[in-house]
Amino acid sequence: MEAANEPVNGGSVQIRTENERRKLPNFLQSVNMKYVKLGYHYLITHLFKLCLVPLMAVLVTEISRLTTDDLYQIWLHLQYNLVAFIFLSALAIFGSTVYIMSRPRSVYLVDYSCYLPPESLQVKYQKFMDHSKLIEDFNESSLEFQRKILERSGLGEETYLPEALHCIPPRPTMMAAREEAEQVMFGALDKLFENTEVNPRDIGVLVVNCSLFNPTPSLSAMIVNKYKLRGNVKSFNLGGMGCSAGVIAIDLAKDMLQVHRNTYAVVVSTENITQNWYFGNKKAMLIPNCLFRVGGSAILLSNKGKDRRRSKYKLVHTVRTHKGAVEKAFNCVYQEQDDNGKTGVSLSKDLMAIAGEALKANITTLGPLVLPISEQILFFMTLVTKKLFNAKLKPYIPDFKLAFDHFCIHAGGRAVIDELEKNLQLSQTHVEASRMTLHRFGNTSSSSIWYELAYIEAKGRMKKGNRVWQIAFGSGFKCNSAVWVALHNVKPSVSSPWEHCIDRYPVKLDF
Repeated sequence: MEAANEPVNGGSVQIRTENERRKLPNFLQSVNMKYVKLGYHYLITHLFKLCLVPLMAVLVTEISRLTTDDLYQIWLHLQYNLVAFIFLSALAIFGSTVYIMSRPRSVYLVDYSCYLPPESLQVKYQKFMDHSKLIEDFNESSLEFQRKILERSGLGEETYLPEALHCIPPRPTMMAAREEAEQVMFGALDKLFENTEVNPRDIGVLVVNCSLFNPTPSLSAMIVNKYKLRGNVKSFNLGGMGCSAGVIAIDLAKDMLQVHRNTYAVVVSTENITQNWYFGNKKAMLIPNCLFRVGGSAILLSNKGKDRRRSKYKLVHTVRTHKGAVEKAFNCVYQEQDDNGKTGVSLSKDLMAIAGEALKANITTLGPLVLPISEQILFFMTLVTKKLFNAKLKPYIPDFKLAFDHFCIHAGGRAVIDELEKNLQLSQTHVEASRMTLHRFGNTSSSSIWYELAYIEAKGRMKKGNRVWQIAFGSGFKCNSAVWVALHNVKPSVSSPWEHCIDRYPVKLDF
């Protein structure tokens, strides 16, 4: 989700993302502290291994002193205690078996695909504004507002809108909305099944998420019908959960794969724009028109051990945070009707502050799971010092760059990416995938994190053992994270959405 930087008449939306300029740091001190911290991190991370070195040396020395008589005495001792030895061995085997059978099953990401719309659906700035004028639903103030939002949004000239919105007048009918859903979902799934050579009838779990379009029969039923999935497929349709629903769908599929053995799960993430375009003049509800664009993804997950070799990633963690108990958070992204009965999604002026609180709660849970022990000790010691001595210490912000190699921040808009870049102290390279995805495809809602992952792969940056953090925000208000580890050097999938344009990126963005 995103709020723009543009002031709005009537106080509807006003988000500031300009940061105060900081003084230049003492570079010599910064370099020295950098190496001190790296040394500390290395020492703490490898402390256990370093302690094992003298222990192993002593053990090897003692074993080398054993004579043939000593070994014979040990064998006699085992013979005289044969019953106890057998009992302990059986107990160890039983315990190992129980542990292996009850431990969580590994969930592998075999492959995924992102939908690439036809060029005929591309919408340039000028075409967007020309069509908005021809529709005659927008007054001059609203048109100027949309123009400013577009200029500052971070979107490029090659994003896509559904065919129904290219018509004059637009035709936001149920049939047109179904056509958009079918084109996106089936387009992504066709490529996924072709690339993985998986028979659709082998799919045991299907999860579809689309926030604003939930027809009857459901989107998941449309997929079952199209691909003739088997009768006992466990299908789910998630609606109204916003841009973070893609991670929620992954989490649900993961839970289902813990219950159902030896099967595949497919997750389809998309959003439908055709019936959710706002034709009014309330500025807080015009922002989504400028940011949201056509897109969707299909992900194939497996809990089969044999699929590890051909899979791209292994799912390590999913962490979900829900701030819906707080009224401001619940209402900050809200679908409603304006005074003239026009339906749209309103973005609150408190959106970025609420997103920050949700992020703080999410990383508080995620941190202990992923951060190296060195960072956790620093954080804990700072917290204890502050509590016990009432010291005026700034809270220690853990360095998540020590836990992750790549970041897929939901491309909700420029302000979202700017804030996370600043708060997590990330580099331009870390947020490059998010910025370029926003520029090339716009805000594709819950599927944006997959376009970003595809960008990293297309650049050849994903190496074996690399960890990826996918983080997304959505209405409710929610902040959700998924952590993956690359099982090998990952190459881009066939028909990647970046296949024909990756050489042009990154592009220089002027704000």
